[in-house]
Amino acid sequence: MNPLWQNIFRSRGYENTLAYFLSTVPAFSKLDKRDLAVLEHLVHVRNYTADEVVFSEGDIGSGMYIIRSGQVRIYTQDDLEQTTDKAVLETGDFFGETALTASRPRCASAKATESTVLVGLFRSDVEEAIRRHPLEMAKIMFGLNRVISDRLLQCSLQLDKLMKLYGTEQQ
Repeated sequence: MNPLWQNIFRSRGYENTLAYFLSTVPAFSKLDKRDLAVLEHLVHVRNYTADEVVFSEGDIGSGMYIIRSGQVRIYTQDDLEQTTDKAVLETGDFFGETALTASRPRCASAKATESTVLVGLFRSDVEEAIRRHPLEMAKIMFGLNRVISDRLLQCSLQLDKLMKLYGTEQQ
């Protein structure tokens, strides 16, 4: 087909949708369009300004966030109010996913470092969706579980390296 005419007939709209964006997130990359449509209706999109707190260390977690645009700083603060950066996350990164299954205090704070758009997925919405769309939600939760398992494995491997290094220095 002539490239001039090809552009007229090719639909580019899907690449700008929330469902497409969600499909680029590793936890949701194996979902089909039907599963993504269910997920798209569960999430909440919110704009944050620079230096706006998403959540604070110690808050009870209620869900996870995916960065659609912008940047988020993850940090902890000690009793003397000294902060330690844990990560700086950008478009496509996500954080807080363990709050989807457990109501526990957050172990770090999250703050937008610039104008940021976050996509939130919250436990209460997931619980309701499990009743309405059990098959689709099983796929969504398996995808999240896969990513959490990968992260735990990486932490375990890093801990093993540190233990070997520390053990070697002690002898």
